Amino acid sequence: MEIANTAAVVTGAASGLGQATATALAEGGATVFGLDLPGAVAQAPEVKGVQYLAVDVTDPDAVEAAVLTAAGSGVPLRSVVNCAGIGSAARILGKKGRHDIALYTKVIQINLIGTFTVLTYAAEQIAATEADAGGQRGVIINTASVAAFEGQVGQAAYSSSKGGVVGLCLPAARDLAQYGIRVNTIAPGTIETPMLAGVTEEYRAGLAAAVPFPPRLGRPDEYAKLALMLIDHDYINGETVRMDGAIRMPPR
Repeated sequence: MEIANTAAVVTGAASGLGQATATALAEGGATVFGLDLPGAVAQAPEVKGVQYLAVDVTDPDAVEAAVLTAAGSGVPLRSVVNCAGIGSAARILGKKGRHDIALYTKVIQINLIGTFTVLTYAAEQIAATEADAGGQRGVIINTASVAAFEGQVGQAAYSSSKGGVVGLCLPAARDLAQYGIRVNTIAPGTIETPMLAGVTEEYRAGLAAAVPFPPRLGRPDEYAKLALMLIDHDYINGETVRMDGAIRMPPR
């Protein structure tokens, strides 16, 4: 799938994985529409080729409007990368009592339902474009986590949401095959993102040491490189790819 002279939508684009991916797509010649919350967009770095749109992925109307903007940009919408998400830490039963149901619902709403909402509206617009010589119209990449497979203590909500993203991948690829749209998922391990900004250097070093090889945290640009590879590789479809340095998460 060609990137140059196409439109792309990236969620969570103001920082971390999304920012790195939006930048890489723009450098590849795409017109990128970066979706993120209003506060994040206000602080996002200016990147040539990236237009930020203030969108909450849990708001279907806002998502639809943003996707329509991308689809009406004058070049075909071909690539969508879902990076928007939140983490949470709460045990099902802890010292403060049972897990907050509202928190669980929020995590599922953003990480899983938000991903599905963007995928659905984007797929509708991509399906309306003209296919390339290989019959392809577009590629959608979702973001899961190694927590989808090895959720740790306190990750019930987060692991549920990311496990749902993994479960979505294959049926979505099969549903959209008739339209020439591929769907893949990336499951990152421990990545150097703003989510780790508040941890100590000692804790960060411990996280890095747990990775078999290379023994360091992953970088957002490595996620972006993998996303662009999956867009480019026409025969990878319905696949979840771990990007984790061979880590397998312990219980805690």
